[in-house]
Amino acid sequence: MKKRVAGIAAGIGMLVTAMWTPQGATAQDVQGQGTAARQGPARGVAAREGPVRGAVVRERRSLVWGPCRDGRGRSAQVVPGRPAVRVECATLRVPLDHHDPSRTIGIALNRIRGNASRDRLGALLVNPGGPGASGRDLAKGVVAGLPVGLAARFDVIGFDPRGVGASDPALTCVDPRTHYRAPRPDQVPDGRRDEAVLIARARGYAEACGTRWSWMLPHMTTENSARDMDLIREALGESKISYLGYSYGSYLGAVYATLFPDRLKRLVLDSVVDPRGVWYRSNLDQSVAFEARHVDFLRWVARHDAVYRLGSTERAVSSAWYAMRDRLAGHPARGVVGPSELDDLYTLGGYSDILWPQLAKAFSAYARRREPAPLLNAYRKHGENDAKDENSYAVYLAVECRDAAWPRDWTRWRADMTRANARAPFLTWPNAWYNAPCAFWPEPGGTPVEVRGSDALPPVLLIQGERDAATPYEGALRMRDLMPTSRLLVVPGGNHGVAFSGNACVDRRLAAYLRDGTPPAGARRGGRAPDARCPGVPAPVPAAAPAPVRVPAGHAVRGSALSSR
Repeated sequence: MKKRVAGIAAGIGMLVTAMWTPQGATAQDVQGQGTAARQGPARGVAAREGPVRGAVVRERRSLVWGPCRDGRGRSAQVVPGRPAVRVECATLRVPLDHHDPSRTIGIALNRIRGNASRDRLGALLVNPGGPGASGRDLAKGVVAGLPVGLAARFDVIGFDPRGVGASDPALTCVDPRTHYRAPRPDQVPDGRRDEAVLIARARGYAEACGTRWSWMLPHMTTENSARDMDLIREALGESKISYLGYSYGSYLGAVYATLFPDRLKRLVLDSVVDPRGVWYRSNLDQSVAFEARHVDFLRWVARHDAVYRLGSTERAVSSAWYAMRDRLAGHPARGVVGPSELDDLYTLGGYSDILWPQLAKAFSAYARRREPAPLLNAYRKHGENDAKDENSYAVYLAVECRDAAWPRDWTRWRADMTRANARAPFLTWPNAWYNAPCAFWPEPGGTPVEVRGSDALPPVLLIQGERDAATPYEGALRMRDLMPTSRLLVVPGGNHGVAFSGNACVDRRLAAYLRDGTPPAGARRGGRAPDARCPGVPAPVPAAAPAPVRVPAGHAVRGSALSSR
């Protein structure tokens, strides 16, 4: 999915993710990724001290929680709005290959312990999406979003999945300063020569990942991350866990539920991935959905023509949009924002309409007065990529390219994208190039876990926006069909990542479910009808000046505007 300006993985939520390291961690816990890439994973205690099961228990008993530090070594233990709450960090060693526990990698965890003395609900694991997004900042956002009394009954656990963030090793394939240097080649090719440049870029990225991480790429799958989650459960000493996953995190949760249905207490999947579309087909579907969401933005701009002066109809605003894109192809704004940077920036508007006023203001300033500063400022703030984004992108590709088979014949890609682009020009080609390294990936795609329900599962809560572009509505319907114990709660609009994003009705229903395990009341429905509804949040209004962007607690914003489901 082209999602990812940083992992927009769950949506737009965590634009900034802190790097955590437990105080007193061993050198092995935080070893440099360069050494790991060359030499392979550490050989853990499991290889030397007995059978696999005993080794896992030994690792669990050695799990040590300590103070958290950010990437600069500063204390980072406070939850916003909850000054009395503190965050602890640790690293769990898990098998690189779950069929052979002799080699281990590190999974970075944080924990916000509930302080209730009774009626405790155990561990709540959270994941914001991606694949490639860190879950450790999300843990803080979830605690801040839950009612105080309910948060006190959970230990909220964030984790960086294998390869991500502070986990050891963290994947990186290229120098982000070179790879993301702006302006990049236009992602919409004008002929075979332009296409050849973009193919070489995609092939080069795939080859770089294969050169650095040949020992790890075979094991970068959603299934292995789900098995890592079960070792987290065991290390925490829990017989059952609860789970909240956004976007790609909904798919990870569904795979965990398929593999370990009797080990879940609560299961919440927000902005739901279609489990039968992974991953090539889902990206084509996503491009079509983003077209509709981009049209929503254009119509909103047209309704506010008195402010933006770009036209009072969708057609007029669309013409202004593509004229701006064409001009940037020849004259990038301040030599930085070309058409590809523009695509990345405005894709974010498909994840959340919170950004529409700022995006529309920059659009108007450039299209009407050729003022580049607002466009450049918006790109610097929301679209520019760095080393963290490249890590997210590397993991995104490592997981999606390995999870399932992708076409290896570029003529298939060209034919599919040409056909889709006629219907959905906003994102089809940018999304294609975001995923194109999978056509050349050094490891073949595997067979995805067949997601299914089980009588052993608890009631499951699905939460979905009707016009969500990153994870279209049909995916939530499919997940409901596959999980008979599930109930679907729907809101109007297209914001990606619904819970803890300002919708009080959704947050109340989520809290009620987490409290007693009861999904929204009412009969389970079939077809396209949801089982329950909440009203949407008000549409944005034009702002005289860019307001601070409040990003939902549960989202990861992609590494190139695209990285996240």
